[in-house]
Amino acid sequence: MQWTTPDDDLYDERRALFNAMIDDRPRLIATCESPDDVKSALHRASAERLSVAVRAGGHSVAGMSTVEDGLVIDVRGMKGVSIDPERRTARVGGGVTWGEFDAAAQEHGLATTGGRVSTTGVAGFTLGGGSGWIERKYGLACDNLIGVDLVTADGRDVRADESTNPELFWALHGGGGNFGVATAFEFRLHPVGPILMAGLMAWPLTAAPEVGRAYLDWAAAAPEELGSGLVLLTGPPEEFVPKHLQGQKLVGLAVCWCGDDAMADEVVAPMRALAPELDLVSRMPYTELQKMIDDPPDFRNYWSADYHDEFTEKALDVFLEAGQKLPSPLTQQILFPWGGAVARFGADTPMAQRDARWISHPFAMWEDPADDERVMAWVRESRAALAPFANGGIYLNFIGDEGEERVKAAYGPDAYARLAAVKAEYDPTNVFRRNQNIRPIG
Repeated sequence: MQWTTPDDDLYDERRALFNAMIDDRPRLIATCESPDDVKSALHRASAERLSVAVRAGGHSVAGMSTVEDGLVIDVRGMKGVSIDPERRTARVGGGVTWGEFDAAAQEHGLATTGGRVSTTGVAGFTLGGGSGWIERKYGLACDNLIGVDLVTADGRDVRADESTNPELFWALHGGGGNFGVATAFEFRLHPVGPILMAGLMAWPLTAAPEVGRAYLDWAAAAPEELGSGLVLLTGPPEEFVPKHLQGQKLVGLAVCWCGDDAMADEVVAPMRALAPELDLVSRMPYTELQKMIDDPPDFRNYWSADYHDEFTEKALDVFLEAGQKLPSPLTQQILFPWGGAVARFGADTPMAQRDARWISHPFAMWEDPADDERVMAWVRESRAALAPFANGGIYLNFIGDEGEERVKAAYGPDAYARLAAVKAEYDPTNVFRRNQNIRPIG
């Protein structure tokens, strides 16, 4: 256990989060390497009446991985990863990132649905549901949970799996960090990679209507092994981008094929037939795919999202119109298709409307604080424009702090009431409230 205070040299490094908009100054940071360390931190927080936040990857866009003048339980010291290739299972510590997890599992040609950004923490990502490239084939990250080890608010070690505390186990499939500090996870693994067809295609923005309509048809009819995303972006100043596309608004297509390699070229062919001016879709290591859109740290971030039962041509027109107004070079307008295993496993989790077919995701990133209001306004306006086509559901890992009603919408009334009852059993005083919070019944 290491305690860090504002007077320590490492304080600013240890309190920094992915989202540079968050500048909270906790009174204490407890770097934990074991469940006993977590218990000690919780005991101190209780004794000194300090609010608690739990930090793993630090990617919470709302800054919920820290707390002003409180105590941060930093689990990044729990780095163990153990892969059982025979049983196709993994046990990972609460501080592991997806890059670390993927690297270990891919030594055996295995994976489970992980974050699209390799520096994302396994813990927060999974507890919030866990949307990734291979979700349509294998479900969300939470769907692949075998068990979770927690330390509760009152310092108990608790195991949750299908036979031990099954109601808590259900709640951990998307209920977030509301119920305790997760110190270890066990996952099912699947044969993926180590080489698969993946990458990015891009066209000038003038091609967006044609590409977008082709994409809706292509993605809707695609086998479950195809993961993809339609994105409006600005061409980065990188060597792999043709000079005439750098700094220009583009329509892009991200691709991941985790099926039979013999079918890969055939599956990609309809979009390749539209003659992308940038075509980086090729056979690559799965670990490289998982790093393909790694976002740089130290930028300001503001995101939102909505579910859609269908995405009509009219919805696409609205989506594309917002994409023409990207307010900064790092901001993106993204559309992900769901379906397949995401929908099939939905009834077993508290997350509502997992049969939604699409997720729109305005994703803003910028550098200058003077641009805050202008960029955040674009996100809100983009979401408002698409509201007539949304079904009211939401994936909470894709949004910031948008209020209690959005949290309730993510679960629906029945599941939210059930989650609140689980919360009352394991955290009746709401110690763990720095999250997409579920209030305990009573």
